[in-house]
Amino acid sequence: LASISPKGLGPAHMGTAQQHKIKTQISAHFLSLDNCILKNMETALKSLGNEGLFLFSSLDTNNDLYISPEEFKPIAEKLTGIAPVSGTDEEEVPDPNGETLSILAKFQPLLMETMTKSKDGFLGVSHLSLSGLRNWTAPASPVSVMFAQQFKAFLPPKHKVELADPWWIIPSELNIFTGYLPNNRFYPPAPRGKEVIIHKLLSMFHPRPFVKTRFAPQGAVACIQAVADFYYRIAFRIHAEFQLNEPPDFPFWFSPAQFTGYIVLSKDSSHVREFKLFVPNNRSLNVDMEWLYGALESSNMEVDIGYLPQMELESLGPSVPSIIHDENGNVIDSREGDPIQFVFEEIAWQREINWEEAVRKLEIAMYPFKKVSYLPFTRAFERAKSESKLVHSILLWGALDDQSCSGRTLRETVLESSPILAFLNESFISTWSLVKELEDLQDEFNSRLADLHLEKYNFPVEIMICLPNGTVVHHINANYFLDITSMKPEEVESSIFSFSTSFEDPSTATYLQFLKEGLQKAKPFLQT
Repeated sequence: LASISPKGLGPAHMGTAQQHKIKTQISAHFLSLDNCILKNMETALKSLGNEGLFLFSSLDTNNDLYISPEEFKPIAEKLTGIAPVSGTDEEEVPDPNGETLSILAKFQPLLMETMTKSKDGFLGVSHLSLSGLRNWTAPASPVSVMFAQQFKAFLPPKHKVELADPWWIIPSELNIFTGYLPNNRFYPPAPRGKEVIIHKLLSMFHPRPFVKTRFAPQGAVACIQAVADFYYRIAFRIHAEFQLNEPPDFPFWFSPAQFTGYIVLSKDSSHVREFKLFVPNNRSLNVDMEWLYGALESSNMEVDIGYLPQMELESLGPSVPSIIHDENGNVIDSREGDPIQFVFEEIAWQREINWEEAVRKLEIAMYPFKKVSYLPFTRAFERAKSESKLVHSILLWGALDDQSCSGRTLRETVLESSPILAFLNESFISTWSLVKELEDLQDEFNSRLADLHLEKYNFPVEIMICLPNGTVVHHINANYFLDITSMKPEEVESSIFSFSTSFEDPSTATYLQFLKEGLQKAKPFLQT
């Protein structure tokens, strides 16, 4: 505008003709600009094609058809496997005279018989392939002493102190557009900032923890579970994984479902009253494992899941001062001589939420698709019967809401789409189940429900629309769904699914159509 209108000359100083002339010049300028952008878009489309332009546009956040270094950052991190951390997050050196905390590691190795595919000799799986897993039978460091101040990373940011309001300790830096970090790595990058304490804790289990997982959602999220005058009780959830092999063996990735836990610490981080971190073991499968048959990223990969009975860290007691003063002012080192007995006041919590609510808050922060309530299998059908609704059911080889997952792509795309979330909440009762858990159902009624599901199941994920009595009226395999939504409309031979002619995401449009068709197919059954 400065190049068009005379410098320092505003509308109040112009005649009508002059104002009209400038408006005409401005209109012509923007018309020319629009034509230029349109021309550039056409050129980009010819050069990159639809898919390439879509990826380019996802990085080009200001839509100027130019990828700046900042915009290219996600791709750079994907290729290098290293995410630079701001210097403001550098680890603080704890006071050597500050309080210390003793942490105990408890570990029971993976039950090899729970691996569903990888028995010795099956599908070419050799004993050598699983050597890193078989040799991991005990924690690397059974006991570790840490400074209370190192747990400052778990405190909420200064602007975020509301009860139950989640925040990211370590933000997730991957999404559906950035893809995932390389598989062909053996050694984790050096932890920085808030990653340091989590790396130190996880190193008690195994010497090669990766604080940033290869797949989204990465990182760690937390929320305040309870507040007192001087203390917080903070619940947290961490996604991390381990590399069990070193050269000359090929990479073997061990990804627990999640690490969850809580910490009770003073608001100035000088004192930790209690700490616990663990991998939940309430499901029949809770670990994903992936390993390469070669050192290159393009090498063939095998995948399996299994059950880990115990993997947890727990404080042996509250943190205690290293140096204290007696009544005469003399300095006493509590680490020397006979143990000193400390008495701690009882914490009076002023506001709090229960553990289940805190877990759900963290779950939704990690997985937006959980804004829909996914009920346990049998409860979902009970609710559907009482509310006269259909059941939207997903049957998987691995879990849907943690890192031992076989439905990763679904949960990161259509299941967290706003139109899908709204439609599921309005019209369905939702549930997801592990194949193994349905196979283990014994009582007559529930085993019949399970059998109706298992009859329709195909590896790895089957999506079903069911009547309250368990009858499956519509279903689709996730691999087929992903295949057809990645095709161009003219390539789809079947008329079962059609694509929206608008600019709507084809995956969302197709999933919505699948749900609506399920409702239509159920009508004859519901009317009888």
